[in-house]
Amino acid sequence: MRFYSACLYCGAELKGRADKKFCDPQCKSAHQYQQAKQNPERFYNKVDNQLKLNRRLLKNFNKAGKATIRKEQLLQAGFDPNFFTHYWKNNKGDVYLFVYEYGFLKKTENNTDKYILVQWQDYMN
Repeated sequence: MRFYSACLYCGAELKGRADKKFCDPQCKSAHQYQQAKQNPERFYNKVDNQLKLNRRLLKNFNKAGKATIRKEQLLQAGFDPNFFTHYWKNNKGDVYLFVYEYGFLKKTENNTDKYILVQWQDYMN
């Protein structure tokens, strides 16, 4: 007894095994892609994607190892400061938030919010 009589993606008649769902690997792949597009993105994928974006932005804006950038400029590029992997507190009590090896510290100077960007160093252990 056959479970499915037609391909779940293209509707072609199935031949072969009784538990076959798709007529070929291309239909199976297309069906899975279509299903993934319809389902909402999983939470951990959203977190991972945002962490990757944050790291890429911090790396791009911090070419020299330490840089200062306006908060608005970083946020407009897609940066979300709520997503970070760990933190480090220096001797002055400032808490740097890190996205993998790139960190940032929020500072306000002259009523302007800025981020100080740093790269992880061995002395930060």
